[in-house]
Amino acid sequence: MTTFAELGVDQDIVDTLAARGIVDAFPIQEQTIPLGLPGQDIIGQAKTGTGKTFGFGIPVVQRLGLNPEPGVKALIVVPTRELCVQVYEDMDMLTSGRSTSVVAIYGGKAYEGQIDQLKAGAQIVVGTPGRLIDLAGQRLLDLSHATEVVLDEADKMLDLGFLPDIEKIFSKVPPVRHTQLFSATMPGPIVAMARRFMSNPIHIRATDPDEGLTQANIKHLVYRAHSLDKDEIIARILQSEGRGKTVVFTRTKRAAQKLADELSDRGFNTASVHGDMSQEARERSMAAFKAGKKDVLIATDVAARGIDVDDVTHVINHTIPDDEKTYLHRAGRTGRAGKTGIAVTFVDWDDLHKWALINRALEFGQPDPVETYSSSPHLFSDLDIPAGTKGRIVTAPRTQTVKTQEATGEGDSERRRRRRRDDSGAPQASADREASSTRTTEGAGTHDGGGKEHHDGKTAPRRRRRRRGSGTGAPAAS
Repeated sequence: MTTFAELGVDQDIVDTLAARGIVDAFPIQEQTIPLGLPGQDIIGQAKTGTGKTFGFGIPVVQRLGLNPEPGVKALIVVPTRELCVQVYEDMDMLTSGRSTSVVAIYGGKAYEGQIDQLKAGAQIVVGTPGRLIDLAGQRLLDLSHATEVVLDEADKMLDLGFLPDIEKIFSKVPPVRHTQLFSATMPGPIVAMARRFMSNPIHIRATDPDEGLTQANIKHLVYRAHSLDKDEIIARILQSEGRGKTVVFTRTKRAAQKLADELSDRGFNTASVHGDMSQEARERSMAAFKAGKKDVLIATDVAARGIDVDDVTHVINHTIPDDEKTYLHRAGRTGRAGKTGIAVTFVDWDDLHKWALINRALEFGQPDPVETYSSSPHLFSDLDIPAGTKGRIVTAPRTQTVKTQEATGEGDSERRRRRRRDDSGAPQASADREASSTRTTEGAGTHDGGGKEHHDGKTAPRRRRRRRGSGTGAPAAS
């Protein structure tokens, strides 16, 4: 392994990385940093999780110097908000020993804070295309002195239709600049863009060896599971021996929130990240997951672009990915930085054709996923789940709740729901009518006021009708 110091990285950056336990460079960093430091244009072909942020970030920070003049000198363009936050955090860390200031520019958050940081003289901007163009169009973002330009996950920008925006951005930066482009794949439009906007770039391909290493580090398990049993299976997997941070992927936003609620109800410490959440809520969930306050993250594919956490032990595909690229991206959340990981994929009966394509493309050699239920012995042995594990974490308070439910037929959650209904308008009236009807029916054969009325067969029915009609429970006139 090569250390960052041996690559010619400035001592303050080396010390900052070492303070976080980062000493040796990853392969993509070994190849890009020595070329990026003197200003060579680079096309880096590497997927997320291979350390490419430091690969382009260290040259950017070092080339700007210890005390750069105020104003935007470097621009890093990323496709999604989550990746923007992640890259911003890495760049902010790299510059912690310098006067250099970094700002994240992306949609979903108020303009004011971002504009204030730009006015304060931030030198490095990490941003998504839409918000960058918006602020540049309002003349709040001046890119005319940005001589360091990075495009990260360029293929994802192509998928999201951002290439026209990228062209607009390039029209606003200086023609003479240092440009770095990173992409997991190199489709034609990305190659054409590199030719247009880069000067004699060197193509560094770190994809094949890294992907091979990642695949070797990840245990892939594929199960044909029934949709009604998936939650129970997942809950049991979450109790596997040695299970650390876990990411569960769903196809839809609604499914993500539903599963998060279900697992939380079963006693697991869950957070969710999906498109129906505000940007602030998504960031809070991601921060809690990274910090370990939550150890299960339920996410959709787009939201997952910013999940850059090295200690994820398990990835679970609640629903099968649409293609092999998405599968690799999901599975790549685990087995990072040379660590081992487990990727579990559920295949519905209706999705067997999708798995056939993924299996063929990735050469897994598992054309027929094994039929699996929450009680299947191979599930427990494959994932090292303790024998007898059930899909709910039982604690002392929960045990008391179960006893109360057995005695009364009503659990705590059911009582809470009933109280919430009773506190609202229309359901309260309904509840009152039901209670009034029940009390009166019981009273018909026992006691309902004075003893005389109790024995009067004609009077009692009249009182019952009048009480139900009034809904007040006041005694009727005799």
